[in-house]
Amino acid sequence: MGWFFVQHVDSLSKKVPQDLGEQMNTKYYYYTRTKGLFRICFPKLRPLKVETYLSPVETHCMNIDYYIPDEDNQTKDFNDYAMTRLHMGRSAIALFIVSFFVIFIAFWTGVAGCWRRSPGNITATAILILLSCLLSAGAMGFWHGVEYYEKERVIGEEFYQSWNSVLKESTKISYDWSFYLAWTGVGFTLASAILFSGAAICLRGEREREEAVNMQYLMPVYPQKQPYPYAGYPASATAYPAGPYYHSSQYGPYNY
Repeated sequence: MGWFFVQHVDSLSKKVPQDLGEQMNTKYYYYTRTKGLFRICFPKLRPLKVETYLSPVETHCMNIDYYIPDEDNQTKDFNDYAMTRLHMGRSAIALFIVSFFVIFIAFWTGVAGCWRRSPGNITATAILILLSCLLSAGAMGFWHGVEYYEKERVIGEEFYQSWNSVLKESTKISYDWSFYLAWTGVGFTLASAILFSGAAICLRGEREREEAVNMQYLMPVYPQKQPYPYAGYPASATAYPAGPYYHSSQYGPYNY
């Protein structure tokens, strides 16, 4: 899943003491690398005595071990900082997976809502997208927690606080494209949730107006009483045609 940050190590050939020569061949953190959620890749040189594999983009990489499952109980010797970092790393991946699953559900509810013009489906879609936004933001927060523990806490020789001064001075750390893409995705997900909420409000208002118009046709219309014409009363003011009026006549003016 892309690379979240890049660690660039300048040439150490003229700076490294003699006793560090062997470590440069066996320790990966002496080499320029990119690190993501699942693996560490070496775009330039790679350590000779570290097992790597060739990625689909022709880069030598090594997987990040989250000890899932921890069959040999390798984490029993980890200190509190190391365990906290490990749990946050696992949580970040878990939240990303759940977030993708929620987005998948939101896709189908959104399609159904647009097809049926249903305010309920669109509202459910907005809620699901907002939930996905919160999950992915939480995953990024855990990833920043992992980064903080790796840089500010001493949890192993491969992390910043345990490096020698020569390696620290020769190292530059920067964020890569997928880091910015991840946070941009969180922002766009929040914007999508807001837009779907607005669409649901508009559809609900439109449906209420349609129901109000239909109710006018469903209301019963009762006949109104009209006065009968009399002498001197204008015939045009009544609801009946002008002319003679015959009372109790079944066949007209003449009864046979």
